[in-house]
Amino acid sequence: MRYTKLGSTGLEVSVICLGCMSYGIPERGGHLWSLPEEETRPFIQRAVEAGINFFDTANVYSDGTSEEIVGRALRDFAARDQIVLATKVHGRMHRGPNGAGLSRKAIMSEIDASLRRLGTDYVDLYQIHRWDPTTPIEETMQALHDVVNAGKARYIGASSMWAWQFAKAQYVADAHGWTRFVSMQNHYNLLYREEEREMLPLCTDLGVGVIPWSPLARGRLTRDWDSTTARSETDEFGRSLYRSSDRTIVEQVATIAADRGVARAQVGLAWMLSKPVITAPIVGATRMAHLDDAVAAADLRLTTDEIALLEEPYTPHAVVGFV
Repeated sequence: MRYTKLGSTGLEVSVICLGCMSYGIPERGGHLWSLPEEETRPFIQRAVEAGINFFDTANVYSDGTSEEIVGRALRDFAARDQIVLATKVHGRMHRGPNGAGLSRKAIMSEIDASLRRLGTDYVDLYQIHRWDPTTPIEETMQALHDVVNAGKARYIGASSMWAWQFAKAQYVADAHGWTRFVSMQNHYNLLYREEEREMLPLCTDLGVGVIPWSPLARGRLTRDWDSTTARSETDEFGRSLYRSSDRTIVEQVATIAADRGVARAQVGLAWMLSKPVITAPIVGATRMAHLDDAVAAADLRLTTDEIALLEEPYTPHAVVGFV
């Protein structure tokens, strides 16, 4: 496994991050394809053994049970100081007022709840899962700064939003001497490259690490276009992300993978890792082959011609994934 710095920080992370949305009690939170605890633990163990030190979850994943399961597994399989543990806040965790969003009350309540579920005194990276238009960004940034000052998080990060919103948040932090975001977790892959227009150049300029979600386009890049999985058949959100014209790119991935004698997932991830702005794609794994392919992708180098073949068919998409 290779390691790199998270943006301009001194924090060292593996170039593959294991995404943990797939781990949690299936009946909780609407992810019927999630793996329960006994099926999750071998993936956490294999990831640690392969050198992955970066793990990403969220309070809202499977109604908090992802954090519980991942926290217990990491305590059993890894030393806390050797792990970079990330979680997120924003989604609805209980009914009624203050059950979601990025108010000071919500952030202060949810960081404590996440730490209890994870079984740790701190998270390495605490991220806002989305932008909250109903809360002043000053309130959010001050609350996050106080979370860091209290020792409950080492760094803070953000997720999918407009570039102007991210720039505003960083400006507000600078203006008040508060903690800045060090990472951006956005939607980026071969089928969706709209982030190349503004967000990725902004992150480069600000020295912000980029840790994309859905780097394999909900698995679209790993299989024939017309094939389905248990997740794709029930993933309403995923159906809104891609379109039929993306088939050509999927076919190019398949061709290059066949020529190289590697899995398609390795090609999709190797393309992403060829971009200097990318720190670590967040990869989900519900089969051991998913994890093994992600680890192998860290050492796969595509040629300039291969990258051009993968990128040439792309056409502009409507912006999606911000809500």
